Amino acid sequence: MAELDFYLSDEQRELRRAVREFTSKEIVPIATECDAAERFPTHLFPKIGELGYIALGYPEELGGAAGTNLDYSILWEELAYGSAGIALGFYVHTAMACRALEHFGSESIRRDWLVPALRGEKIGGWAFAESGAGSDAGAVATRAIADGDDYILNGSKLFITNAPIADFLIVVASTNPEQRIKGLSLFMVESDRPGFRVAASMSKLGVRASEMGELAFEDCRVPAANMLGRVDRGFLDALRMLTLGRIASAATVVGLSRAALDATIKHANERVQFGQKIGSFQAVAFGIADMATQIDASRLMCHRAAIAADRGLPHSQEASMAKLFATEACTKIVERALHYNGAAGFMSESPIQRYYRDCKVFELGEGSSELQRNMIARELLG
Repeated sequence: MAELDFYLSDEQRELRRAVREFTSKEIVPIATECDAAERFPTHLFPKIGELGYIALGYPEELGGAAGTNLDYSILWEELAYGSAGIALGFYVHTAMACRALEHFGSESIRRDWLVPALRGEKIGGWAFAESGAGSDAGAVATRAIADGDDYILNGSKLFITNAPIADFLIVVASTNPEQRIKGLSLFMVESDRPGFRVAASMSKLGVRASEMGELAFEDCRVPAANMLGRVDRGFLDALRMLTLGRIASAATVVGLSRAALDATIKHANERVQFGQKIGSFQAVAFGIADMATQIDASRLMCHRAAIAADRGLPHSQEASMAKLFATEACTKIVERALHYNGAAGFMSESPIQRYYRDCKVFELGEGSSELQRNMIARELLG
């Protein structure tokens, strides 16, 4: 399918080509195996770090490289084309854990942890969700109590991507419970710190190549120097990262949708029934046309939000619209892909069934569809 890319620079076209080549060589051949084993290919971290993809948009003095939100959108689309699960593992490390270190970490934390993380030598995670805290951030129950030059953390976290493989985690903890969301702080917790453990690995329906775990903090003593940002305000300060996360989520599902479409077009041109290719039947052809149209619309909405962010323009509503539309369109596209591929798509060896299992989670993460609609309506209605 031809791509409308007149607004991309030559450098961005080259980025797309290079990431597409990396995905084809390094991710596509192992995507099914990693999904089945529920294992992230950690050997890819140094490789993607060496190529500079983790460091896109980070300061040069930290080993970073020039990059924009539009560049990030290109990156996540192309990685997710190969595997949404593998792309998710990279995303949480790059766009959440490393960003928190960059924006809020001390000079020593940035030197000792961020610099190697940008090279892919250390792996990070973002530990926010709990059994009672998801969309309701103020319900975070993990406590951090000041004790001299330290904080003592107690509590648990659920559904934490990269937890089983992480060298460090950015932990959201309550330092002022009465203030709810206005009393949440951020801490960097090393995975080998006493009192911290990965309580369990978690098995998922989809994006199984991204490893997920449950965390436990039992009198985990963390130096006050490991606090990221302002006391009681760290999470609120970090919310701007979540706005950009909605753009990345939209880009990721564009890649997933595109993979499903390409597989469906191939099948429609090869599968013969009643003496003709199934792609010649109007019902299938029209469905494929709708899939392609939804992908183009999703990408353009995603890129619009990214360009607005890059130009310093308001983009919260645009990010929510892109995330809402693209994720819900992806679910519809992948369902149609499974339908048109028939029994062949339902088999374990087919990537179609993996796409089908992968798509739904993106309607939930980075704020559910209901939350996006609420934020859009609030901006429209005042």
